Amino acid sequence: MPKRGKKYLEAVKKANAETKHGFDEAVRMALDASYAKFDETIDVAVRLGVDPRHADQMVRGTVVLPNGLGKDVRVLVFAKGEKEKEALDAGADFAGNDDLVEKIQGGWFGFDKAVATPDMMGTVGKIGRLLGPRGLMPNAKTGTVTFDIARAVSELKAGKIDFKVEKAGIVHVPMGKVSFGVEKIVQNATAFLETIIRLKPASSKGTYLKGIAVSTTMGPGFKIDTASIKDLIK
Repeated sequence: MPKRGKKYLEAVKKANAETKHGFDEAVRMALDASYAKFDETIDVAVRLGVDPRHADQMVRGTVVLPNGLGKDVRVLVFAKGEKEKEALDAGADFAGNDDLVEKIQGGWFGFDKAVATPDMMGTVGKIGRLLGPRGLMPNAKTGTVTFDIARAVSELKAGKIDFKVEKAGIVHVPMGKVSFGVEKIVQNATAFLETIIRLKPASSKGTYLKGIAVSTTMGPGFKIDTASIKDLIK
């Protein structure tokens, strides 16, 4: 087990592992426990009552966070002709086709999200083994394979996130920065949780939201009373 620093141990004292809080209170406590010198990210982890091994219980989706993520998202678009121009006009940081593929094959990954027009997927497929493990492969299910390039770019720049339940049944997503304050974090979390609830598989039986916790990058986690979510999203 890694040795923890004094600041972390002090922060842990504020978190009782057995106590569950209302969502607003948990966010406030996580912010109060933040001690890093940089602007930490606020993360939310949700444990779902699903078995991802079954295709009909896979939970995957996207949501545009109303307050963004608090960072500049560098967007790359694989497109050609007018669509390449549309991408740049919409605010994409990089746009192109074969030239970008060659650059990535050379080891360059100076972007956070990638979008592609459907007619470019044959070309993009050549670097699928490079993009996939980094979570950068365009995917129609997340809206990043589309001819509506302007919309895709603007949503990603505005703070669109995609999520997918892990093998253990947990969805882990960022909700913004400590500097956002409680209100903006709660607004982002509300949008995310509304989406999670809407995506509940019909085959999922029993309790769907089994556990929720919020934490900062370096800080301890604070458990949330799932019953309080009803008030959050009503």
